[in-house]
Amino acid sequence: MDCDVLIVGGGPAGLSLSIALSQAGMRSIVLDQQPLTVLADPPPDGREIALTHPSVQTLAQLGSWQELSAHEVSRIREAHVHNGPVHGAPGMHLDAHGSGAEFLGSMVPNFALRRSAFAVAQRCDAVRILDSAKVQQVRTTEHCAIVEYTRHGEAAQPLRAPLVVAADSRFSATRRQLGVGAEMTDFGRTVIVCRMLHEKPHHEIAHECFGFERTLAVLPLQDDPQTGLHLCSVVVTADTADATALLHQSPEAFTEQVQRQFDHRLGHMRMTGERHSYPLVATYARRFSGHRFALLGDAAVGMHPVTAHGYNLGLASVSGLAKALARAHAAHIDLGSNAALAGYAPAHHRQAWPIFKGTNTVVRLFTDARPVPRLLRHLVLRGADHLPPIKAAIVQQLTGRWFRPSSALGIARPHLPGR
Repeated sequence: MDCDVLIVGGGPAGLSLSIALSQAGMRSIVLDQQPLTVLADPPPDGREIALTHPSVQTLAQLGSWQELSAHEVSRIREAHVHNGPVHGAPGMHLDAHGSGAEFLGSMVPNFALRRSAFAVAQRCDAVRILDSAKVQQVRTTEHCAIVEYTRHGEAAQPLRAPLVVAADSRFSATRRQLGVGAEMTDFGRTVIVCRMLHEKPHHEIAHECFGFERTLAVLPLQDDPQTGLHLCSVVVTADTADATALLHQSPEAFTEQVQRQFDHRLGHMRMTGERHSYPLVATYARRFSGHRFALLGDAAVGMHPVTAHGYNLGLASVSGLAKALARAHAAHIDLGSNAALAGYAPAHHRQAWPIFKGTNTVVRLFTDARPVPRLLRHLVLRGADHLPPIKAAIVQQLTGRWFRPSSALGIARPHLPGR
């Protein structure tokens, strides 16, 4: 065997698992098709990731949270949900009061999470990272998992381990080669993300504005470190044709549309950086594990971003799988056996399935412009805002109080590798 666990995919989920396995005394090899320069210093991709408090604790335990710069971590103190035009009071107002937390959650750029995870994994002696590795074939046998890959134009080479983990996105080629199907929901919509400087302070308030044709989210970020100006992340969701037209607009014309939909609440706005777009497709694998394989992160569950649970569920899968493997390793159980993996898949399914289905229901309800759904979402928002138990349950979901990573990770915190 070349290692204990082969991990296909060097994103934040795959790298975080490699760190957790290293902390538990296991060796892993991470394969990713991107070159080392991109893995070490990923370019900005426009995506800002909302993190719950338990997710922050997990990242801190792994050591990657400490790699983030101060200006890369922003807080969400309140969340306002608007139904239709942004006028007057929001349809629902959420804050952390009564949840035991000071604020709802944190925001971190996706590229910073990738960079920080790579920095820690690269320092772990038990982690080997193969960059520029193109996986040709993944298969399992009775005795091991085999990954064949090419690198730098060389002939294909095999790697063997008791277990292979697919962590290569919601469109995972590894998942398909392992014979695992997935439920896919193509929403027929595209999300456009960018950053904007603005005149008035955002007071750490996130806004979700459900329009009848487009959805607009305005997310608070720390002031721009170079200019000191106020900064936010803008997320526009539209049908594909509308999104294509928006992407072809000038930065000034696009910004004017955002300002108008947001009722000029932040004063004059100006785009900084580029716009990025992503198709909205949610996926849910039919199995999370099997003989000598497991699925992780988006390869297991790829969420619609509206409820901001995608990356948090990804970290939950890291914690759950790391705990199962650490327990098997300590008991000298074959890591690819059913006995080692039995606890991972059911627990992650129980956690992910209600959130996945609930998120898809929210998306359908809040993007349907017909009269009855419009009335229903108005009643849902107003009812939730005036019923403390429902509101408290929503806040518990947003802050992550439904999940405790300290018990889920199940790995003692060792001395982290030095800088």
